[in-house]
Amino acid sequence: MLDAVAPSGRAVIFDADGVLVDSHGAYRDVWYRWALLHALDADTVLAATHGRRPVETITDVAAHLDAEVEYARLREYVQEIGDAFPVFPDAAALLAQLPPSRWAIVTSGDAATVRTRLRAGGLPVPSVLVDGHAVGRGKPDPEGFLLAADLLGVSAAQCLVVEDAPAGVHAARSAGMAVLALTTSHDTDDLVAADVVVTSLTEAAPHLVAWIESGTRPVGNPLTLGDLAEGGGAETGSS
Repeated sequence: MLDAVAPSGRAVIFDADGVLVDSHGAYRDVWYRWALLHALDADTVLAATHGRRPVETITDVAAHLDAEVEYARLREYVQEIGDAFPVFPDAAALLAQLPPSRWAIVTSGDAATVRTRLRAGGLPVPSVLVDGHAVGRGKPDPEGFLLAADLLGVSAAQCLVVEDAPAGVHAARSAGMAVLALTTSHDTDDLVAADVVVTSLTEAAPHLVAWIESGTRPVGNPLTLGDLAEGGGAETGSS
């Protein structure tokens, strides 16, 4: 494992679900259960959820329902399945390579829930964690990412976002940030707006280290930690 790189003026912002926490299957089951309760098409509902705040999804797919009441119902469903939200096995090694003050989380979920899942999985909790309650508009609006950058004390151009959902990718793009996407919940074709698409945090790690160290913007070619040691890498963008 590499030691954490030296702090710079650049930062990495992670989504939580589907990026650090392997929650896709559990949330799929929760939303399918909810859709069945209300006689809604489950696949249509699920397609409207990724990367977005639950209340906004409910409003979009079932405007006749009380969104806050239904959100409370969804939270009850989540509580019933308990610890079905493990962290990805390569998350700890990745985060150990980043300076603690140079990364944050922006989630459409609840901050307390995210903190609980990170701690349960043995992951550190960042000092900057922006949740869906902290903003007036959720993803794909860039508000959450811009707030995180402000709290980190960096500009949007100095941020690289790690996302798994199209709504999050578009939010980061709208914020003027570089984007690396993971195929944990969507196919590559759904994530083409990202600078680069990878399959795992292990594959993402060299890109994130290069960003923090030198501002190397990720592009769609393979990059390994060996490349960094040899001074190679992708095209360098502005920091």
